Amino acid sequence: MSIVRRSNIFDPFSLDVWDPFQGDAPQLVSDASAFANTSIDWKETPEAHNFKADLPGAKKEEVKVEVEEGRVLQISGERSKEEEEKNDKWHRVERSSGKFLRRFRLPENAKVDQVKASMENGVLTVTMPKEDAKKKPEMKSIEISG
Repeated sequence: MSIVRRSNIFDPFSLDVWDPFQGDAPQLVSDASAFANTSIDWKETPEAHNFKADLPGAKKEEVKVEVEEGRVLQISGERSKEEEEKNDKWHRVERSSGKFLRRFRLPENAKVDQVKASMENGVLTVTMPKEDAKKKPEMKSIEISG
């Protein structure tokens, strides 16, 4: 479980990040900005669940997309920190670096064995087809003995 303290309680975009899927003991995450700055949209269409993650500057080799048992989609990776030169003078640092991790519990209608992911122009797209909603559950008759 990861717990991140809110940096400003009046900032609606500064959220507590609590991950109930990770471990048993609470721990403090040192770089909350890497978690908070990984923006992900989840859109459900009649055919699929679509996730889009903004990962500017990240290479596809630095990003992992996994589906865990229990129907949990995990998107993780690490953004490298820019190397500093001895004579460099930084005026502002706003881009986050370090590890990032996002998890989403998937609904029962997601076909977790048919996940596809692609990355283009710093945007990761994960597509997960859905079970056919019109398909009725298969009914099996059981013979009664006795």
